[in-house]
Amino acid sequence: MDRTEKREFVAELAAVFAETSFVVVTRNAGMTVAEVTELRRRMRAAGAKFRVAKNRLATLALDGTRFAGIAPLLTGPTALAWCMDPVAVAKVAIEFARTNDKFVVLGGALGTQMLDVSGVKALSELPSLDALRAGLVGMIQTPATRIAGILQAPGGQIARVLAAYADKHGTPQDEAA
Repeated sequence: MDRTEKREFVAELAAVFAETSFVVVTRNAGMTVAEVTELRRRMRAAGAKFRVAKNRLATLALDGTRFAGIAPLLTGPTALAWCMDPVAVAKVAIEFARTNDKFVVLGGALGTQMLDVSGVKALSELPSLDALRAGLVGMIQTPATRIAGILQAPGGQIARVLAAYADKHGTPQDEAA
């Protein structure tokens, strides 16, 4: 990499750190190309990005961002994963680390809050953003369904009363016959 490429890379990473809400720092020493490809595929499916970055350049990109606290984790062969949905990227990273001994989660940052490995694991155990949204919509719809049922009940009761009254007293057509 020449200086121009390094500047572009630092600017690109700084833009990522400004836009995203969660970053995971991982160690990927000894992983094969097939393993890294599988990890990237899983990250992409979850809407996350995974990138190997030179530690010095990543540290320069972190300066002045809310993720500056993860700089001490950038030693050795590291890679960064990020996403707007913090649970999605944490789930993929933790699941992949369980199946691959060469991939290790070092920590991360959720906004200005620095997370150690246990924090990232705890985050991965939460329901995803889509699951939370579905639950919220379900909670909102349930009262609306109940209200509709309650509003329909009086009309149904009136109809049943009128039908019972008609059955009891007969209809005018029955009397004429």
